[in-house]
Amino acid sequence: MKIPRYLKKGDTIGIAAPARKISLEEIQPTITLFETMGYSVLFEETLFAKENQFAGGDQIRKEGFQHLLDNPNVSAIICARGGYGSARIIDLLDFSTFQKNPKWICGYSDATVFHCHIHQNYNIATLHSTMPINIGNDKKGSESAQQIIAFLEGKMMNYQIDTHPLNRKGEAEGVLVGGNLSILYSLNGTSSDLDTADKILFIEDLDEYLYHIDRMVLNLKRSGKLSHIKGLIVGGMSEMRDNTIPFGINAEQIIRNHCELFDFPICFGFPAGHISDNRPLKLGVNVRFSVSEKGSFLIEKNIL
Repeated sequence: MKIPRYLKKGDTIGIAAPARKISLEEIQPTITLFETMGYSVLFEETLFAKENQFAGGDQIRKEGFQHLLDNPNVSAIICARGGYGSARIIDLLDFSTFQKNPKWICGYSDATVFHCHIHQNYNIATLHSTMPINIGNDKKGSESAQQIIAFLEGKMMNYQIDTHPLNRKGEAEGVLVGGNLSILYSLNGTSSDLDTADKILFIEDLDEYLYHIDRMVLNLKRSGKLSHIKGLIVGGMSEMRDNTIPFGINAEQIIRNHCELFDFPICFGFPAGHISDNRPLKLGVNVRFSVSEKGSFLIEKNIL
């Protein structure tokens, strides 16, 4: 596993819009915060392009992301927002320069496309984190921005999370991978598809029908992606929907039920995903994961 160089004050962070359209007004608080923390911020002129719901057509979004990938003065790239669109450009991108000089790719939700593709094809660590669209001007937004910078500067993961009634106890070590469940499902069978064997898998999702959650987790099980993982971390399962005739159980219970055949530790309620407390996760790094009656622990292995 390759770990991109950690940042130092004065480095440049690029902002990309590989999916839904964004405005300067929406990202200005992030620009100001990053600059206040000692970093330069760079974005392409096309960042604010518009084509229906997208930040410009596929070619425009691809070129904007490619320029940041290839720019030697950019030390990290953060996706401005999610939505939908990254899967439409992933196969158009050339990662050859990025492979030689890796940089941090940051974001969550639709940015899961980049996390999975980079891990599976190039074995380079990325940062699952909140994005400029979520940072805003409030105290919580400022805290989120500070968390991103701390991790980009080399802060190690060391989380202790409260216990949850659906948790399953156990201990495991492995490489942390994953992201948005819907995106993981959509990448199945593609060149960006994750090999989850011997990994610690993280999943989260937003605004899905409960039967969709069931279908996607069932797919993970039937395709073998749950058969050989070392552990499962479930983040926010937010704003789930149901039909007129109820599904009968919630998203967390659906996930737990599909894992009954296996014996790996499971943590529910991890603070990451489409929730206000969206804590950074270094994907592609080795971690120690344990679940007990005292709570859940996720620790970057090389600090033990």
